[in-house]
Amino acid sequence: MFYNIEDELVSLRIKVQPNASKSEFCEVYGYDAIKIRIKAPAVEGAANKELVKFLAKSFKVSKSDILFKTGQNSKIKIVAFPLNDAFKEWIAKTKEI
Repeated sequence: MFYNIEDELVSLRIKVQPNASKSEFCEVYGYDAIKIRIKAPAVEGAANKELVKFLAKSFKVSKSDILFKTGQNSKIKIVAFPLNDAFKEWIAKTKEI
């Protein structure tokens, strides 16, 4: 499973593809990560900043609420943020696909 909910906190395992034409969710990568394309290049933390901005907008949380648990310098990352209704709706849509 690419996400884990514990104590009202979501941990999301992400496979990041930098330098894409636009930032977007893709498919589930294997069984344990969600692939996200990010339009920023993987240079000087630009892709991580864009990832935080994309996740904050997608799940309606502040950028400061998104924390990197692992993988700041890797393509596979685990980020954590507060559980909210926007994430629950996204998971429901994702399971339908």
